[in-house]
Amino acid sequence: MNNPLSQSLGSEEASASALGAAHSAGSRWLARLLRPFAKVEPEEAVSASLLTLAVFLLLLAYYLLKTAREPLILLHGGAEVKSYASAGQSLLLLLVIPAYAALAARVGRLRLLLVVYGFFALNLLAFNLLLARDVEIGVAFYLWVGVFNNTAIAQVWSFANDLYTPEQGKRLFAILGIGSSLGAVVGAFVAKRLAGLGPPVMLLLAAVVLVLCGVLVAVVERREQRTRARSSAQPAAAADAPPVAGPALKALLHDRYLVWIALATFFLNCVNSTGEYILDRTLLEVLAQEGTSGKAAIAAIGGFKADYFGWVNLIGVALQLFAVSRVLAVLGVRRALFVLPSVALLSYGLMLFAPLLPLIRLGKISENSLDYSLQNTARQALFLVGTRAEKYLGKTVIDTLVVRLGDVLSAVLVFGAGLFALPVQAFAVVNLGMIACWLGVLVWLGREHARRSQELVEAEP
Repeated sequence: MNNPLSQSLGSEEASASALGAAHSAGSRWLARLLRPFAKVEPEEAVSASLLTLAVFLLLLAYYLLKTAREPLILLHGGAEVKSYASAGQSLLLLLVIPAYAALAARVGRLRLLLVVYGFFALNLLAFNLLLARDVEIGVAFYLWVGVFNNTAIAQVWSFANDLYTPEQGKRLFAILGIGSSLGAVVGAFVAKRLAGLGPPVMLLLAAVVLVLCGVLVAVVERREQRTRARSSAQPAAAADAPPVAGPALKALLHDRYLVWIALATFFLNCVNSTGEYILDRTLLEVLAQEGTSGKAAIAAIGGFKADYFGWVNLIGVALQLFAVSRVLAVLGVRRALFVLPSVALLSYGLMLFAPLLPLIRLGKISENSLDYSLQNTARQALFLVGTRAEKYLGKTVIDTLVVRLGDVLSAVLVFGAGLFALPVQAFAVVNLGMIACWLGVLVWLGREHARRSQELVEAEP
């Protein structure tokens, strides 16, 4: 006679087996779907897709907030106040970073990300309440968005660096980069459609998006923990252990690897920001020579910029989808970092001898599309061989404070140009000098990256 308990257990095992088979089939299908863009194994497909969605949503939220901040700052302060506020973001980050370091030393990686995203979401609700009471928040919100932008996005990349091995990251980061590129394009489109509803609606929507990002990260963390438990593999880093220990901020100042990454990031942003000034100044000079002014000038600048941003986004997405993973596979992370400064060297060399608007426009489109795709992905992958403190605290410092310091130096150069009436070619010379320094830094950074990569290989059982 059949035992009812045995039949029940057999039924449950069969159901679990069928469910596991369905999940496995779904993972294989998703991996095949992602294969044109990067090599993704079935067991990696779901988590990589969820993290890509999180990056996409963060960029969507940023463009909503970026669009909302413009009328708030310009109508209640003007262009001058906006310029000063940009420099003020660097000072604010000097307060934010120690607070982040203290938090990272007390909680595990999942709780760290959830606290950061929850904190930003609550901030947005507070700003909304202030708007409802007709409080002018323009300057404060502009400063806040500058902190949010790099900090929030850095967290999900830090999490991915902590989650994946260097071999996995070199493959899968190209997929995450797709989320970043598409998020920028879709975010700009959605923000444009919602702009008429006003800042309060965009702030609330961004807060909802941040909560959803926290949910996605938590799901990925649980999936990865279950995967490691089933395979009896030891995690590369204990998820519940704080990423940072001891006086981490002071230790980072003596971390050669982070110093080289910081210098490379600094020069990249100096060159990019100065290049934007060259483009804008040349555009204004051409309009002045043509006698274009008033509403006609506003329309001409708007059309030029819309076309410019459109090409940057289009080429950037195309590179991210079809080129980045292949370039990283062929050249590796270290050599891939040299592509952007090499293109920039050629571009500003041409500007020096032929400062023509079409050539400058073409150079900046090439520079920015590579920056947003290949350069961004390769730069994120540098942290795969880093310590947990480097992946979280070090990366956050570089993606926030160092990036802003690069913008500040560019602003100082522009201010000096106004005092001494320097021609556009002078800025091309300055950028060529900074690119030479940038390339030198990449050589030393590559050596340190190679050393660390070799240590990881030797440490493997």
